[in-house]
Order: sequence, then C-alpha cells, then structure tokens
Amino acid sequence: MFLEFFESKGHLAMKSFSLVPHNDKSLLLINSGMAPLKPYFTGAEVPPRKRVTTCQKCIRTGDIEIVGKTARHGTFFEMLGNFSFGDYFKKESIAWTWEFLTEVIGLEPDRLYPSIYLDDEEAFEIWNKDIGIAPERIFRFGKEDNFWEHGAGPCGPCSEVYYDRGEKFGCGKPDCTVGCDCDRYMEVWNNVFTQFDNDGNGNYTELDYKNIDTGMGLERLAVVVQEVDSIFDIDTIEALRNKVCEIAGVTYKEKEEQDVSIRLITDHIRSTTFMISDGIMPTNEGRGYVLRRLIRRAARHGRLLGIEGRFLAKLSATVIEESKDGYPELEEKRDFIFKVLNQEEEQFNKTIDQGLRILGELVDKMQAEGTRELSGEDAFKLYDTYGFPIDLTKEILEEKNYTIDEAGFREAMEEQRQKARNAREVTNYMGADATVYDSIDPTVTTVFVGYDKLEYESEVTVLTTETELTDALTDGQKGTVFVKETPFYATMGGQEGDSGTITVGDSLFQVEDTIKLLGDKVGHVGHIVKGMIKTGDKVTLRVSARGRADTCKNHSATHLLQKALKTVLGAHVEQKGSLVTPDRLRFDFAHFQAMTQEELDKVEAIVNEEIQKALPVETQVMSLEDAKKTGAVALFGEKYGDNVRVVSMGDYSRELCGGTHVPNTSAITTFKIISEAGIAAGVRRIEALTGDSVFAYYKKIEEKLKDAAAMLRTAPGEVSEKIAHLQAELKTLHSENESLKSKLAQDAVGDVMSQVQDVKGVKLLAAAVEDVDMNGLRDLGDQLKEKLGEGVVILASTMGGKVSLLAMATQGAMDKGAHAGNLIKGTAAVVGGGGGGRPNMAQAGGKNPEKVPEALETAANLLREQLK
Repeated sequence: MFLEFFESKGHLAMKSFSLVPHNDKSLLLINSGMAPLKPYFTGAEVPPRKRVTTCQKCIRTGDIEIVGKTARHGTFFEMLGNFSFGDYFKKESIAWTWEFLTEVIGLEPDRLYPSIYLDDEEAFEIWNKDIGIAPERIFRFGKEDNFWEHGAGPCGPCSEVYYDRGEKFGCGKPDCTVGCDCDRYMEVWNNVFTQFDNDGNGNYTELDYKNIDTGMGLERLAVVVQEVDSIFDIDTIEALRNKVCEIAGVTYKEKEEQDVSIRLITDHIRSTTFMISDGIMPTNEGRGYVLRRLIRRAARHGRLLGIEGRFLAKLSATVIEESKDGYPELEEKRDFIFKVLNQEEEQFNKTIDQGLRILGELVDKMQAEGTRELSGEDAFKLYDTYGFPIDLTKEILEEKNYTIDEAGFREAMEEQRQKARNAREVTNYMGADATVYDSIDPTVTTVFVGYDKLEYESEVTVLTTETELTDALTDGQKGTVFVKETPFYATMGGQEGDSGTITVGDSLFQVEDTIKLLGDKVGHVGHIVKGMIKTGDKVTLRVSARGRADTCKNHSATHLLQKALKTVLGAHVEQKGSLVTPDRLRFDFAHFQAMTQEELDKVEAIVNEEIQKALPVETQVMSLEDAKKTGAVALFGEKYGDNVRVVSMGDYSRELCGGTHVPNTSAITTFKIISEAGIAAGVRRIEALTGDSVFAYYKKIEEKLKDAAAMLRTAPGEVSEKIAHLQAELKTLHSENESLKSKLAQDAVGDVMSQVQDVKGVKLLAAAVEDVDMNGLRDLGDQLKEKLGEGVVILASTMGGKVSLLAMATQGAMDKGAHAGNLIKGTAAVVGGGGGGRPNMAQAGGKNPEKVPEALETAANLLREQLK
C-alpha cells in the first residue's frame, strides 16, 4: 500500500538494497532507509529519479543487550521511506504523510499528533493551516528529538507523527502526553527536512537543493493497525513466535524468563536469515561477527528453553515463508541459508557444553573468593579455548549478577596477538607457509579453457576469505574464487596471472590476480565490488582483454629474444628465468660478461625483423620425445609430463611452453631493450618493452628531452651542442673562480710578514683571516710558507659562524721539534673544536669565532713548549 501510494505521487519504487553497505565504510550494516541512498543525497551519484520510495530491510544492534528483555526492542525491521532529491519539500511531504495515514491506512485523525522542531515555523504553518491540526496538538521539541544531523554536512529539522494507542498502554500519570516514555504515544513516521549545511562548527547555511528523507517502521505501523501489544504480536512475527514455542514445547506469556528467550530467538532468527541471504557469513570480525553473535545468542536461548539439537534452520523456514513475497531472494537462497545456520549451530554446539561447564566452575571459584568480577584472563581463556564470545560470557554472568573485567580481556587478547606476530611463520607439512588454501578439499580441480576464450560460464566450487573457507563473499570482502573451468591464466612459467571480472546477475567480483595451487587448482584473488557470490553459483568469467593481449605480446617476444641471443652471443645462452606482465618483460640468461652496445643493438634488430616478417604462431600438443625431435627448446631442469605444448613462430623459434601467445608475430608491433645487467655470477638480465609500452617509453623520453631543452633555452635537436658549450664555459669559470679565491685569500691576510715572531729561533707566522674556506687556507699557507723560508705558519679563518684552522711546519722547524698535528690539536680545543694531522701539515675546525685571538696566542705557547 505504501509503495503503491508513493508511486501514484510520481515516485520510483526501488527494491530493498542489500544489508551489506556498498562503498560505505562508515556502516557495518544498513540501518535505515536512507543509508543505501547516501550517494544520491550527497550528489556523488545521480538518482534514477528525483522521487524514490523503498521498503528497506534494516539491522540495528545498538540495543542488542536488551532485545528479548522488553517487548519493544528488536534488531531487524523494515523501513518504509519516501525520498526527494532536490524536488518537493515540506508541503508535499507533510500532506502525503497525513493522506497516507488517514485516508489509505484509515487511522483516526484525532489520535494522530505531529511534532516539529522548536523553530520550524514553516512546518507549524503547514500542519496548522494546510492540514488543519489545532496548535495545542502540535508539539515542539528541541534538537535532541527533532533535528537530524551527523557531524558536518547536510542536516535539518524533523517532523514526527505520534499515534495515541489509548489509556490501556499508558502510564496513568495525569501529565502523560506526546513525548512520554510509556507505550501510549507511539512514533510511527519521521519526516526529515534536509535544508541546511553544517560546517562542523555549528554554523548553518541554507542548501540550494533541499532533500526529503522519511522513515516509518513497517512493524510499528502494524502494531498500531492491528492494535496489539508489541512487534512480537503482529501477525507475521506472531507466526514465527508461535513456531519457537512449538519447537520448545512452551507457551508464551506463562513465565517472563521464558518470554525473554522466545522474543530473543524470534528476533534474531529474522536478522540472521536476512543477513545470510545477503551473503554475510559468520566470522570473528566486522559484520560476520555480528551474524555469529546473533546465531550463538539464539542457539543458547534455545537451550535455555530446553530445545535439543539444531533448530534454527526450521525457524528460518518460517521466516522465508512469511517474507518471500517481498524478498524473493530468501526463497532463492533457502538451501544456502539452512546450510550456513546448521554449520554454525553445529560448531557452537560442539563447544558450548564444555564452555558452560568451565564457566560454571569459574563462577564457583568467584563465589569461594568472594568476588563478583570474572578476570580478563579467564574470560579470554573461554574465548580462545572454547569459542565463547566475550558478550556471551558477559550475558550469562549478568543473569547471575556477576560482571567481567573487559579491560583485562582486551589486554590478554592483545598479548596473544603480539605473541602470534613475534612467532615464526606457520608452515604446513610440506614446509611451506600455511594458508587458507590448505583447507580446500584435494578433489577440487580447475580446468584452464583460456587459450582461445576470454569469457566463459562456470560453477563456483569453493570460496575463501583471507583467513577461512566460506560459502559466500559479499560487498567489499576480499577473497578467492574457485570454479570448475576458467579462461583466466594463472601465474606460471614466468607469465603473470590474468585480471578481470567474475559476475552473477548484478554482483561483481574484481579479479586482481590468478594463482596456481597444488592439485590443479586455480584461485581468482580479488574483492567483491558489489553484491554477493556464493558456492554453487553459475558465474560468468571475463578476462581483461587488453591485459591479456599485452601479456601475450611480451611472452611471444621472450621466445624471439631467446633465439636472437643465441644467434648473437652463442649456443651457451640458456634461459634462467623470466617474468612476463602486461607492462614489460624480463629475461634472465646464462652469459659471462656484460653485453656490448653493439650486441644489444644486433639482438634488438633481429627481434624487430622477425616481428615484421609476420610469422604465424602455432601451438601443438605432442609427446616429449616428438617435441625434442622437432628441436623445441626446453627449460633446463624443468620437469615435463608425457605430453607437452610446443609453441612455434614460423621456422625461427620453437619452444616448450604452456603460456598464452599472439596469433602472429606482427601483433607484437615493436620491441625495445631498456636495460641489461648482471644479477648473479654468469647470469645476465634483459628488461624490454613491446607494443604500446615502447611508444609510451619514447614519449616519456621525448617529454624529458623537451623539458631539458626548455631549461637550456634551445631546441631539442641542439641539446648536445648546448651542453658541450656550457661545459666549456663552466671549465673557464671554474678556473677564473679559483684564481679569484686565491687573490681574495691573499688580500684577506694583507701584509702579514710584519707579524712574524721569533720563538726560540724559529719563525712563527700566526694570523687570522676572514671568509676563506679550507681549500683557500691551504693555498694561502703554501704561499706564506714559501715567503717565510723556514718556520711555522698557523692560520685561522672565520666563515659562517665557524672556525677553520691550518698549521704548516717546514723541515727545518720540524728538526727543532715543531709538530703541526700536535699544534693544531691544542689550538682547536680553544675554539671548541678538534682535529689533527701530520707533523708538517694539519687542519681543524671549531665553533667559537670569538676565541680566535686566544687560540693564536695558545699556538705560540705550544710551539715554545715543542722546541728543543
């Protein structure tokens, strides 16, 4: 009725979206009607129509601890909604709300009460003047109740509609009215008027395009229309509730304790059935953990009711029966849903008895010790050894009025993770790293059908996440898909695996890599872009045509390259390894010296010549003996089966190869060697490009040449001449610079010969200069030593706040005991530095320029001490 009503108002009725959010990391599960429509509200995507209406399945687990304990809380519900993306606004939205509730559903107008945001006068006027509601029946509430916003971004006031269910549902207080916490006034519909943009600092600006987002819980509406106590009493859910009672052999509303379990199981089986139908699988993290938690809680409460053995799949059948008309995917995935529920329940049943016994012993221990808190260590032991989730332990303890040390539990969990990280890699019995793939049934195999096909239909045999086998992969999940036959080439013989897509209906899995595993298994590694894939699905596999074509060009080129290398370098050339990707090729070969440029040019020319000859590329499967007779080249040390695949390129090249190739060498287009280097003793490596990659390589070089020419202010063709001219100019300038530095150093020292001192019969020239670097000091020292004849020269220069020191001693001075190295050591200490050197010449640095005069005095004293 709701969808048809809004279709009559020009809305597009869209199917319920999956419970798995698509490209939205802010949510684990879809929890409102607007959540999957966010891209339309933000403008990231264009909606199929400006007016949309949906009945959206939703899950909210914020109140999971009290589900069952009250009659009003649940985790699964269906949200009716009508949405406007920059089209109609408050007037129409409110009018249609009223029309639907009063004229279509037939609720009594006098029992309906609207609420508005405090300052929303526009909404008040519409309710009062257009709809005719008296002012005293329109309730104004503050931001907490009637203003929708979520941090920065679009936001706006709300207008809710409450229904008066009558005094029997009320609290009896004289002031009981709309907004009271009791069950009398039930909110049935919420209109959100998205008209502002919040900058995150509480500043609001009006949006150019205003939106409408409304929501009405289908179950709540049914409670009102059917005049029942709670959602557990409406017809569809009552049928499920009665099934729980039938299986358990109990009656509802006999014992409150039992009613809690009946309600919890009734709610949780609805959630789990819908979650599994959308491809969510029980795991230990994320949405998979939410599912596992719901299943295990329901299973445990089944035991509390006395149900023996598995029972969840039986209840799921009732959920499917009641909801399949609106959600046909439930019927389609019936067997799959039962299988997942049975497996998870079975797994839990194996551990729960032992876990409950251990927990009972721990409770006895706490009683004996007089404590009411379970230690984090014990809680972790239950989780780690017996598979008891922390929340289940917490729930059981709460029933006995005990608490749990959650911080201690997290600490123990982190400690174990740390140990696991520090431990050595886990290996399987073959000594290889253990992986999720070790768990796959050995009889599972894959047939490669992709030599002449890039698209193929096949059946999914196995699915894995990154850590475990699963029966389904869903939106955003990473994993590996195995099928019976595949056109995808798996990484082998140096050829990189194909990429592409796997689809079923609207669901899409992006294949990022294809891997070969033991037992002829081919794994398609990637992630679900949208939707879900489950085991048994008939899927369409499509290889990236461009990627495959480029890989084929590079692979075929390696065959031509090997023959060309043998021709140019000699028969000793032997393949030692290769890598073929869509972007490039790498070829390792036996050779004992670097190739000359002439040899590289010859090899490149030969390969390009064979490409231009347009040689047909043919493959034949024959016995190994016959292949050897044809002269086909085999890889040394490679183990071949009885039958092998021989790839021939005209009469030029013939090799044993299982990879994919071009149909004709002309398809390679062109070949370019970009590097040759040694990688091990007697092994060289060539890296090369083919086809479009060659043109891209030359384009890049051309761009660099243009950039260089622009910097040199010349034409690209004259770059070499310009560089030669600049080098000559630089050489001249360098020579001039050195002459100027020498002259500056001499000018800086001035007429220092007058500063020569006599120290015990040895001439000492100790002088300070400004802004001369160490090279300049050495040149100056040589000149001064020459002028001095025999003696000692000590120079100190300050430059950029630092000190450079130099000491030189002639042979005559050294004969009398002078030692430049020791002199400089003592002098440098004065200026806060250090250094040293030989007896005839030494240098040092320091950081206190103001102490240079003191340092020169110290040098004279040190020389005095040195002389005999």
